[in-house]
Amino acid sequence: MVVRQGGMRGWWLGCWLAGWLLLAGASRAQPAAPDAAGQVSLVAPAISVPLAGPFTLAFRLQGAALVAHSAFPEIEGFRKAASLTTTTTTRLLPGGQRSTELTVAQRYFPYTEGDYVVPAFTITVNGQVLRSAGGRVHVGAASPPPDASAAPPGTGVGSADQLLGKPKPQYFYEPPDAGALALEADQERVYVGQGVRVNLYFYLKPADQALLNFYDFNNQLTELLRQLRQPTTWEVTAPDPSPLPDTVRRAGGQVFLRFRLAGRTYYPLTKETLQFPALQLTLTKFKLLKKPQPGDTERLAFYKTYAAPALRVAVRPLPPPGAAVVGEYVLREGISGTRLRTGEAFTYTFGVEGSGNGTALTAPPLPARAGLAVYGPTTREEILPDGRFRKSFRYRLVAQRPGVLAFDSLVQLPFFNPVTARYDTLRPELRVTISGPARATAAASPADDAFYGPALTRADAQLQPLDVYHQVGRYAAWLVAALLGLAAVGWWRAR
Repeated sequence: MVVRQGGMRGWWLGCWLAGWLLLAGASRAQPAAPDAAGQVSLVAPAISVPLAGPFTLAFRLQGAALVAHSAFPEIEGFRKAASLTTTTTTRLLPGGQRSTELTVAQRYFPYTEGDYVVPAFTITVNGQVLRSAGGRVHVGAASPPPDASAAPPGTGVGSADQLLGKPKPQYFYEPPDAGALALEADQERVYVGQGVRVNLYFYLKPADQALLNFYDFNNQLTELLRQLRQPTTWEVTAPDPSPLPDTVRRAGGQVFLRFRLAGRTYYPLTKETLQFPALQLTLTKFKLLKKPQPGDTERLAFYKTYAAPALRVAVRPLPPPGAAVVGEYVLREGISGTRLRTGEAFTYTFGVEGSGNGTALTAPPLPARAGLAVYGPTTREEILPDGRFRKSFRYRLVAQRPGVLAFDSLVQLPFFNPVTARYDTLRPELRVTISGPARATAAASPADDAFYGPALTRADAQLQPLDVYHQVGRYAAWLVAALLGLAAVGWWRAR
């Protein structure tokens, strides 16, 4: 009996050991299935590349198929290739197994030599996020072809050059251009209050249009306008420049295209000199192939900066007495009628037309005069096509006494003319005759006016209490309370 139990135990122990060995052998024979996303890693980029060669960012995928990946970053100073480069490598592992490795690379072509910063970026491959801290890359000149005489023995450089010829890289050259950035003022010296127009132009020859192109213009223009501000002036913005250039002739009679980038008119408020700093504008320029082959149309782009020298505009104080508006003005006046009677309202327009700071031009006051009621003025301003302005002040008058009314005794506008450097005064020339009987001073009230009289007659003359609106609100509250009470009674009876 004891022997039989021991035999049974040995039999079960042998079966268990055989099963364990079978499972262990199966596990050794079949390797674990790889992760569906595979093993992904970034390829270390080069820290130095030649000008003719590309800089490359890449990632390596092993053990899985590529399902999806995000885009590679943009690098300032490099042109990003439109297509990606993929390389598949298959390795034969011991035991007859194969390992497939996929490398996806993005090429970047530098515009010019220098040191560039590769920003930190992330890229997602099959759901896995790869992070790079970025770095720096140096772009140097293209290295010369190897010299056969300096090659160590046995390298076979000379024989390869004799057989295939020396390498012939495609070199680019920079064609000359006549582009120029200029900051121009229409006057070198102005008086306090006199406007000076300052424009920022870019000049280039018609043939240079294929070589130059604006780069990040909106951001650059914002910075240029900030540098053009003058804290001691009243600044008036010119209309938006036209996208089409003007054709002008510069020194020597050469034809240039002129782009107006910005325009401002400055009216100095003090005698401090206007100082505009030197400005810079960066454009994209293209290099061309030295020896183009049939079908070669690629150009090499790089950045070129153009500078405009600093500009100064002297400001002179006004001669004594010095308190007047500044500009070149002429008078434009008008009246609503020629046959005027006492007690009837009429309008008189005092208009100023010319060049100057229209904002600083205010309505001239009309002094009080016995027998004449003055209302207004109503101001209107418009910009003329030639850049000047027209500003009018419309007064409403009611004469109470007959006689001749000379407007030069009512309104005048002294101003300083910067062209003649003298003070002048705009004086009206209109003179009208008022007919009819004289009216009492009390008749000069608005009730006898042709417009206000009928309106006042139709108006309700009954006095109203000052708290009429409060009473209306009180009555409305009472009405709402009564309606709520009535609704409560109805609801109670319905129950």
